[in-house]
Amino acid sequence: MASDGAASPRPISPAERIDSIDVLRGLALLGVVAINVVTEFRVSIFEQFLSHTRPALPIDNAVETILTLAVEMKALALFSLLFGAGLAIQFERLANSERRTSLLVRRLAVLLVFGLLHLCLIWNGDILTEYALAGLIVLPFLFGPRWLVAVAALASLGLYLAMQAFPPPGWWPSTAAMRQDVVEAHRIYATGGFLDVLAFRLRELPLFAPLHVFIFPRTIGLFLLGAFAWRTGILRNPPRHLLFAIAAACIGLGAALILCHAGGFIARGRIGALAEPLGTILLALGYGAGIIGIANLDSGKKLLGWAAPLGRMAFTNYLMQSLIFGWIFYGYGLGLFGRLGVASALAVGVAVYTGQVFFSAWWLRRYRYGPVEWLWRTLMYGAAQPMLLLKVEAAR
Repeated sequence: MASDGAASPRPISPAERIDSIDVLRGLALLGVVAINVVTEFRVSIFEQFLSHTRPALPIDNAVETILTLAVEMKALALFSLLFGAGLAIQFERLANSERRTSLLVRRLAVLLVFGLLHLCLIWNGDILTEYALAGLIVLPFLFGPRWLVAVAALASLGLYLAMQAFPPPGWWPSTAAMRQDVVEAHRIYATGGFLDVLAFRLRELPLFAPLHVFIFPRTIGLFLLGAFAWRTGILRNPPRHLLFAIAAACIGLGAALILCHAGGFIARGRIGALAEPLGTILLALGYGAGIIGIANLDSGKKLLGWAAPLGRMAFTNYLMQSLIFGWIFYGYGLGLFGRLGVASALAVGVAVYTGQVFFSAWWLRRYRYGPVEWLWRTLMYGAAQPMLLLKVEAAR
């Protein structure tokens, strides 16, 4: 007789979730909000690759420096690690189901559809499309042994670092193309209607593609690293002393590499080009290990527990942020594109994030999943999932 898991695979229930992973996802979302609102909604993403021509207040320069050194790309790396771990969790939970492969492929295919809709209709800074494609590449490796997952992770991260030191010629947009895009972005995003913004967003896609190409191997490598971390048990039953040791080592070395690179203390050229991307990966690993370690302490649960509901609804909150920031910054809403400094834009992002903290807690006291999470699970399993939270479950 088939087991229950084989006969009727189902999503994980709220009571079965690992709070520390949700906490980490919720905190990583804060970093993603900060970077997205400052570098991609406030102004054109390509401004960061060009020389600054507009004067900025000292507080804006200070905030931008802190975000660049401590947050930029690190929060996204954490999300990649967590997505890989989540894929491994799903793979393990469906082990007794004959539909395991088809369900996981469907899960990623649905994510791809969501990503393409988000990319084209809402915001071209979308990361869901890349995650879906990377997940389809990573999925076959999960059928292999743990050592294969680790080797594939190191190989992918090695390829990513090699591409930073030896970038493929002709892939990166020219300076002239980026400058022209920045000028058009300030005109259309700030004043255009929805259809004007939509048309320009689609025209920008060829310029965005190389940015994804350059980090795609990193995304695959971090997915695999997250899956490896789950399989080792470090996320399931974390050894606290080991986690804090890993956190201290990775944060220390990663921060040193990034600061030395920023200060010009590491030789420029091929070797120097590796310092910042390698430091980013190490810093993200350090953040993750430290937060997981703290979140598994009794005092840490009280300190960071507020982030868990946000992490459980990360998909919904991510898409909500795009809708909200699009209305705030684009011409069909308040039209603040290009008008706010870094500090002011960050304050807007933190305000939206704070609102989502309260909204997520309120929602999950009544429902099992966020609305987009519910739809994702329903489409994956091909059957409507229970949404209302029973009183017994809510009391736990």
